[in-house]
Amino acid sequence: MRNLGDFWWRSRDQEPVFPPLQALVAPRALSQRRARAYHPGCHHHRKPHVSDLPFICEKRPASGSLDVVVTNAPLGSAAGNEMLAAGGNAVDAAVAALLTLTVVEPMMVGIAGGGMTHLRLADGRHVVIDALSVAGQGARPDMFTPLSDRPPDHMETVGRRNRVGASAVAVPGNLRGWHMMQQRYGRLPFADVVEPAIRAASRGFTVSDYLVGAIREHERDLLADPEIARLFLPGGKPVAAGSRMVMADYAESLRLIARLGAKALHGGDLGRALVARLATGGPDAGHVTLEDLTGYRAIERDAIFGSYRGHQIVGPPPPASSGVHIVQMLNMLENFDLRAMGFGSAESLHLLAEVIRIGFEDRNAASGDPDFVDVPVARYTSKSYARDCLSRMREGGGAGPSLRMGRESRDTTHLTIADADGNVVSSTHTINGLFGACFMVPGTGIIPNNYMLNYDPHPGRALSIQPGKRVPTSMAPMMVLRDGQTRFALGLPGAVRIFPSAMQAIVNLIDHGMSLQQAVEAPRIWTEGHEVELEPAYAPMAADLRERGHRVRLVKTIGGGMNAIEFAPDGLLCGAACWRADGVVMAQGGGLARPGVRFKI
Repeated sequence: MRNLGDFWWRSRDQEPVFPPLQALVAPRALSQRRARAYHPGCHHHRKPHVSDLPFICEKRPASGSLDVVVTNAPLGSAAGNEMLAAGGNAVDAAVAALLTLTVVEPMMVGIAGGGMTHLRLADGRHVVIDALSVAGQGARPDMFTPLSDRPPDHMETVGRRNRVGASAVAVPGNLRGWHMMQQRYGRLPFADVVEPAIRAASRGFTVSDYLVGAIREHERDLLADPEIARLFLPGGKPVAAGSRMVMADYAESLRLIARLGAKALHGGDLGRALVARLATGGPDAGHVTLEDLTGYRAIERDAIFGSYRGHQIVGPPPPASSGVHIVQMLNMLENFDLRAMGFGSAESLHLLAEVIRIGFEDRNAASGDPDFVDVPVARYTSKSYARDCLSRMREGGGAGPSLRMGRESRDTTHLTIADADGNVVSSTHTINGLFGACFMVPGTGIIPNNYMLNYDPHPGRALSIQPGKRVPTSMAPMMVLRDGQTRFALGLPGAVRIFPSAMQAIVNLIDHGMSLQQAVEAPRIWTEGHEVELEPAYAPMAADLRERGHRVRLVKTIGGGMNAIEFAPDGLLCGAACWRADGVVMAQGGGLARPGVRFKI
């Protein structure tokens, strides 16, 4: 059994030079029956460092010379593609896609939710739009009664008041953020961007198996609200997959948004309807007011920059933990020869588990809203700190103490879009839990978030409830640059499993030379220091990790459907979506006629 020290670079001050592939010593194979993977690369210039992988890609990529749209629903991708065809840019396409996803992925995202968008503009600037939900001005640290002071139930409350119903709703930010970024950086009239969502809601769409599964998962909570049950559980039973769903009330709300923009919710009739629904008059009453909605502001933040083997790594800053801790984890990994270890070897999986564990230890020590928590960004993202972290690595595994971590929902949506002008959007948004607070505002079709679930219900802690406070998020709308040019953009849903999964995709691309499709579909590992989770393709390595002292648990999926775009040096764009969601890629090539040319007989 080799240890991690066997793979350290002898000089950590220099860019590592990889040996030729034939000179590498192959690690123990994952399986004697390992299948030769289909290599669905978009670009012939990319040479894989691995030819045998423990998985076969289930989807294929799409490429175009003009634009690429990747979202987790076909109509979402179609909406973005439509905006680009109409002369819009990637920002127009992203907002159109997100609004359409509020129709066809209503369990994942809505205008009364929150999220983060990472923009790379055509001039090379990086802008992060923070549209995360916040606690309203009437929120109190002791507004919920916790069930326990210790994990795993320390975030649960009496009556599930922070999980379902009016009391679970925080001040939403999605619509404000989407409208702001479209007005500042988009090209089309805002009403045009809303039109595909109106069309999907008013004319209807085909119900997916994915949506039906979500309805079944939360059937009891949905049945408790007649308004939301009427749409998703007519007659008390879930709608059938393949049936057509029309959202007439929501279509009218979207028409109002097309006319008024964010003001329709943040101070207008939709906001008044939401506040009226929250005012139940009982112990489950919500705290969000019309003043909270009117006063909410999305924030433009500067991105976090790091480096990894000659690439720039760019991600969102706090309250997101992804930019900081992906850079930190990659800084640690840079001290090891992952390519020599081999993808999926016991050595590499143990190393990843240790690096992720350390990342979570530091995340737990200091993360959150920078207006309320001092996050040592410069320290965590420095190369010297990463070298110090190496002393915390263990040659063997073993369960560490359970971390008192905040809660995040794994139910999110993500899209990645690029246009011909060089604008790139990587965007992750949610209503937090599946179907948010599990009710619908009468007459509007709006499903509010349940973001109060993410705060610590105990007063006096870093994640305790405070008015105006954003909670930390693991959303990881990431980009990778080379020589100042965009090489990859990616992201995924999945709560606290998001940023370690995004980090692994970056390693797959840079260290293992995978195609984009392989990188997003590759199996994942995750831990926060207690158990090590493995996806099915890694199952043959469970025994090796147990021998090293890890407590291993096999799971169906780690994180959600990753959507990514690769940017080739010749200008070709390649999009890929993975098997974990209904991800669909749409790409445009070709273009307008040569100037001065017309058909003439």
